[in-house]
Amino acid sequence: MDKLKQYFKISLRNLKRKRLRSWLTMIGIFISIATIFVLISLSLGLDTSIKEQFKKLGSDKFFIDPRGQLAGPGTGGAVTFTEKDIRTIEKVSGVKDLSYFVMGSAKIEKDDQVRYANVVGIPLDRTNLWAETGFIDAEFGKILKKGDSGKIDIGSQYYHNDVFEDSVMVGDKIVIQGKSFKVKSNLKTLGNPTDDKVIYMSVKDFRETFPDKGEDIDQITVQVNEGADINRIAEKVKKKLDDVRDVDEDSRDYRISTPEELLATIGNILNIIAGFLLGVAGISLLVGGIGITNTMYTSVLERRKEIGILKSVGAKNSDVLAIFTIEAGLLGLVGGIIGVIIGIIFSKGLEFIAVNMLAASILQVSMPLYLIVGVLLFSFLVGCFSGLWPSWQAVKVSPVDALRYE
Repeated sequence: MDKLKQYFKISLRNLKRKRLRSWLTMIGIFISIATIFVLISLSLGLDTSIKEQFKKLGSDKFFIDPRGQLAGPGTGGAVTFTEKDIRTIEKVSGVKDLSYFVMGSAKIEKDDQVRYANVVGIPLDRTNLWAETGFIDAEFGKILKKGDSGKIDIGSQYYHNDVFEDSVMVGDKIVIQGKSFKVKSNLKTLGNPTDDKVIYMSVKDFRETFPDKGEDIDQITVQVNEGADINRIAEKVKKKLDDVRDVDEDSRDYRISTPEELLATIGNILNIIAGFLLGVAGISLLVGGIGITNTMYTSVLERRKEIGILKSVGAKNSDVLAIFTIEAGLLGLVGGIIGVIIGIIFSKGLEFIAVNMLAASILQVSMPLYLIVGVLLFSFLVGCFSGLWPSWQAVKVSPVDALRYE
């Protein structure tokens, strides 16, 4: 232990002696470590946030979407559901309740200002399930209920982010596709700017406002009985819909997604993105490692006489190897510490911008202790590995030749 302390003491002294070179060497390391730290902390935070959302959703619901839509519900895909499909699903044993929505893009006007936004029609006799599934809750006013006509719920952007010049509040009127509607509630933020600009109305009002939509339904949410096997119920619904829509496994024009499948899909997408970005960061880390190798090799050349003196007073090859390897590791570690500090500041800055300026509360960062310790250990090991070859060159220095070296 005493010998190890001595190794670190010598290594620190050498690094302090060449401050400028050490700092220049560490630039590549702390940039790459900061990048890696930001990517992992954002990935962990996003994963946690998504899992929390699914936990709120519950494990008793699954979703049915038509295939063929170019960019999600309401984008004019060739395949849609109808009331006939709703009646079919309702008759399946094990189905407790269901809700659905239809979506369209609309021209909205207020005080001679024109904007465009998505409008969603929902069945008001199924409001509870719809609100639970969409995490809908009113910040001001009360959400739509059965019997409401000519009224709308609007996303948080209309009040907090001034979609129009002035905030839209409960009691105000908005013209949608040429028809006037009264705002019944301002909804709490969902954490996504696009979702927070959506306007909700009854299906009846939607059909009258968008006559070209006919009886189209864009998505169905099914809730199963408490304790029921959600996958078994989903299979039963699939068989019934196949019969009614006259399709089979090869020609099926819809898909059923359970919470587990959605989580797995999202997880795979996050892993692919994170893997790509970490690959880019890895290239930066490689450059930083090469910088450490170059610096340590130069240091070996400059300190041949010092190495000779060490060996002449009894230092073993293992001692020389340890001193130079630890010195390289400390370069990596100090670069890692700076990188983590920069990473924390940058991550928190991104989170602040996302939450307060973009209203994207789903973008959060997670910085557990194991991440910080792991990144610092990783940066130290990268430094040690980068210094192995120069350290080995120091070991091979002959004491006699080194003492004559000028």
